[in-house]
Amino acid sequence: MFCYQCQETTKNDACVIRGICGKDERVANLQDYLLYALKGLAAVGVRAQESAVADPETDTFLAQALFATLTNVNFDPERIYNLTREAFARRDALRARVHAARQAACVKCATPLPAASTCSADGDIDTYAAHGATCSPHAQPHPDADIQSLRELITYGVKGLAAYADHAYVLDHGSPELLAFLHQALAATLDDSLALGDLIGLSMRCGAHGVSAMALLDAANTGRFGHPEPTHVNLGVCANAPGILISGHDLLDLYDLLRQTEGSGIMVYTHGELLPAHAYPVLKAFTHLTGNYGGAWWDQQRDFAAFNGPILMTTNCIQAPRESYKGRIFTTGMVGFDGVAHIADRAPGGQKDFGALIKLALASPPPLELETGSVLVGFARKAVLDNAGAVLDAVKSGAIKRFVVMAGCDGRQKEREYYTEVAQALPQDTIILTAGCAKYRYNKLDLGSIGGLPRVLDAGQCNDCYSLVAVAQALAAAVGAAHINDLPISYDIAWYEQKAVLVLLSLLHLGVKGVRLGPTLPAFLSPNVAAFLVENFAIKGIGTAEHDVAAMMVGA
Repeated sequence: MFCYQCQETTKNDACVIRGICGKDERVANLQDYLLYALKGLAAVGVRAQESAVADPETDTFLAQALFATLTNVNFDPERIYNLTREAFARRDALRARVHAARQAACVKCATPLPAASTCSADGDIDTYAAHGATCSPHAQPHPDADIQSLRELITYGVKGLAAYADHAYVLDHGSPELLAFLHQALAATLDDSLALGDLIGLSMRCGAHGVSAMALLDAANTGRFGHPEPTHVNLGVCANAPGILISGHDLLDLYDLLRQTEGSGIMVYTHGELLPAHAYPVLKAFTHLTGNYGGAWWDQQRDFAAFNGPILMTTNCIQAPRESYKGRIFTTGMVGFDGVAHIADRAPGGQKDFGALIKLALASPPPLELETGSVLVGFARKAVLDNAGAVLDAVKSGAIKRFVVMAGCDGRQKEREYYTEVAQALPQDTIILTAGCAKYRYNKLDLGSIGGLPRVLDAGQCNDCYSLVAVAQALAAAVGAAHINDLPISYDIAWYEQKAVLVLLSLLHLGVKGVRLGPTLPAFLSPNVAAFLVENFAIKGIGTAEHDVAAMMVGA
């Protein structure tokens, strides 16, 4: 195996024996073959676009199957194998339709399709795993390391884009343009005619679609559940009531669960990236949505063992379940793990059936209490802009001298204590704008407030970085700044997986410069590609908290 798509890859080089995430060589090879099949499908999809052959179901499938290849989403060999078989079946059916359309129009193809679009789909799961070991970009790298690097950057950005597209799709918000781009971008990674400049341009287009995807998902979430409101979230437990713990990003899964458990005596707790759910009016109206349990995704093995009741994983990030709770963890959506029970997708217009979790919860003891107190969430774009007057007054008076965007992902590495240290070291006249699970490094610290506003404004999940962009753009307009780079704002971003890669490309598309990215720069960036990003966007790595805070305070 060879995998370097996440920040924790071994020695910031590559996982070649077993993934830090826990995937073994077989799962890694199956995922590589799924990606190969999806690239072949995408190349046919581009031909379909050129021939006006529409296949919306295949477009949606492409996004969902790509989502399954993200870090910490699907570790189930059978499900990955079946997705790959479906990709090949859809590829062949679509290719036949395109061929028929071109024949009818007397149009000939100028160039042949790549091998991934025409190869045999035959084989059992072991055959697919063997093919994956030989068909991955790492088994057959491009001779130009910079082109290989940009192809990987595009692939990982597209994976993040597919995840956000899937989140929006389940809430009936789709974008044909976004799905069409998934085909175009994936197909481009097989196109040897594209030069460095073409691939750089495609990376920026990926960022543009990232902004659109986050706006689409924002509209889907707020349209269904209302705009987030500042809300104190309980961190303790109900000592005498059983519970169900739900983790991931999917608000609709949480809504279905809350409806099905209403009046049952079961308390529902969020975990990880579902903490911001408590701020949505429709969700917080359920009185048995009790609180948030535990911390970021990487601490789940401790948290899940202590919870005692059933656990539902709705999206990434799942780790290998320990025996202490393997019998009470469930997956749904694109999440999968070998030997873990899976909840089937909802029928159109219906709900998922969480009866198995409810039955198990009623027979389980209450969760053990890990902590007490509360944490404040709900400062998405509307909540902040509703207080724009107070914010601007504080800026004009000097009470707020700088905003620091500390968004992104958390992870296991000790180096991530840097983000706690930065939050503690920032002067009292700074505001931290955050989104994503990176906030678990500092969101429970008592950092005070400025003019009634908490110094940590939590916009929500990783996709809610859109809210931070909207806030920055609104502030720039209010103070007459020509660009958000002219604001007193710094970016100290933590990354872990492919959604964060898309967020970074989105910021670059918007022209944001001077982003600090850590704990390390991505291993898939070649020296020349990294140098290009440094020269054109002033991207930089992190240093010590003391050094970086001092630099940020003077705009460096």
